[in-house]
Amino acid sequence: MEPVSLEDKRTIASQIGRNARGVIGIPRRCAYGYPQVVTVYPLLERKPFPTMYWLTCPFLFRTIASLEAGGMIGRLEQEIAANPELAKQVVRAHHSYIEQRRRLLSPDDLAYLEERRMLPALTQRGIGGIADYSRIKCLHLHVAQALVDENPIGRIILESLAQHKCPRNNILCASL
Repeated sequence: MEPVSLEDKRTIASQIGRNARGVIGIPRRCAYGYPQVVTVYPLLERKPFPTMYWLTCPFLFRTIASLEAGGMIGRLEQEIAANPELAKQVVRAHHSYIEQRRRLLSPDDLAYLEERRMLPALTQRGIGGIADYSRIKCLHLHVAQALVDENPIGRIILESLAQHKCPRNNILCASL
């Protein structure tokens, strides 16, 4: 995971339309060198923040938003229910996410969360804080994980896309 430079912070703010909170690194850049996925610390303002991987790429964000609007979440949830192997892979992705998120926490933060009974929000809830692994909260979160790790839902989404990056003549982040 790469550290976040001041220029990266500016780019990320332009990508998402506000200053990003808790960003601790960039595990994935796009083909043009811009942040594509950022890692967010799991504790923000002393409260659990379950979204560890955040998709910042405006091209992928827009493309995936259109899939969500077209009902892709419902279709994928049906596929998870009908396909036991996919369901197992999804559970593994959630468990991997939980473990990676836990490893980011300092011993002091773990003690703080445990003392206040907030630790289960980060150790028992999966991608995006979801408790029911047969459900999908947001496709963007699954794609973000798939771009830096294994995630079957994110992989399915990425495989369904005609393009994974901006066309050379219209690099969105270059004009931010």
